[in-house]
Amino acid sequence: MATIECIPIGVVRSPYRVRGDAPRQGRLADTVAEIHIHDAYVPGLDSLERSSHLIVLYWLDRAERGHLFAKPPGETRERGVFSTRSPARPNPIGFGVVDLIRRKGGVLVVRGLDALDGTPVLDIKPYSPEIDCIPKATGGWHTKTSTTPDRG
Repeated sequence: MATIECIPIGVVRSPYRVRGDAPRQGRLADTVAEIHIHDAYVPGLDSLERSSHLIVLYWLDRAERGHLFAKPPGETRERGVFSTRSPARPNPIGFGVVDLIRRKGGVLVVRGLDALDGTPVLDIKPYSPEIDCIPKATGGWHTKTSTTPDRG
């Protein structure tokens, strides 16, 4: 098995201190947070402020690992973890689409991030409505039109 090394490019500063503080999905809240980029990576932010929204990948460093099933909020049955957005998973990588409010040097002020304070940031990409928005996409088991059978 290959060894994978991820080097954080920054850290999240948010009002969420423990898992229960954070919303179920960051886009469901108007909370403002900051992403502090480490000095060595600040040059990589050049022209980033041209984007209104960003994709932020972060390491859920306080999540449980190794779970293959999760019970989504409001559900009575467990689902395969890869069909959910549970933070408890073999590789707890967080994914958030955030509003970029402003950039102050190496600090990105964002809205819609559900990461806990101190969470390591792995990568940032500009959100592209032409590429990242799929209007006719389905959402799996939690959509009304899903025909995926229940487990158990």
